[in-house]
Amino acid sequence: MTLVSYKDLCVDAVDADLLSRWWGQVLGLRPEPFDRGVVLRGDRPERTVWVNAVPEPKTVKHRVHLDVRAAALDDVVGPRLSAPGRFPWTVVADPEGGELCVFEQRPVGDYRLKDVVVDCADPEAVARFWQGLLGGELGHDAEHGWWWLDGAAGVPFESFDFAPVPEPKTVKNRVHWDVDLRPGVTVADLVSRGARVLREPDDEIRWTVMADVEGNEFCVFSPSA
Repeated sequence: MTLVSYKDLCVDAVDADLLSRWWGQVLGLRPEPFDRGVVLRGDRPERTVWVNAVPEPKTVKHRVHLDVRAAALDDVVGPRLSAPGRFPWTVVADPEGGELCVFEQRPVGDYRLKDVVVDCADPEAVARFWQGLLGGELGHDAEHGWWWLDGAAGVPFESFDFAPVPEPKTVKNRVHWDVDLRPGVTVADLVSRGARVLREPDDEIRWTVMADVEGNEFCVFSPSA
């Protein structure tokens, strides 16, 4: 049984105005201000991206990054972090140094988020955890150790990708996603699948902050919230 459905995406930023304008252009979304930053909206609620103002700058490589589509590499303005032709994609930095991968393709469409990619010590464990919550179909590249999740509940992009890396997670992710609990499902049901509660709803937030089996943060919204 699917326990949750994908809700939206969140990106931390020191300068939320700057980063939201940049990501709005890259993803094909329109910016709107809110009390803690800027929200990027598309033509469907699940395409929403919240750009949240935070005091701490980026200090390590993003543990979670985005893959995007572009008609041409020059459409994405930022430092190139990978040599031309090294990969089928190009690694680019956003204005605050956050890594993303750009895939050149035509036609590109109005909404240009392709994948959400998670670095993992154990990609299989993380992939199976998220399949247990979101449903969908798992895939596996045995040669390179990649796992991916297609067709998960509510996901408006191609896939979640889980990539093997040697380094452990050390700081809070600057990119995370939110989920909605399915009717009749509780936070305790997610804990029984291996999630941890990091912060319960309080006077400041109406959602539960949780972590997956490798500590990747995500926010959980109940129907009552």
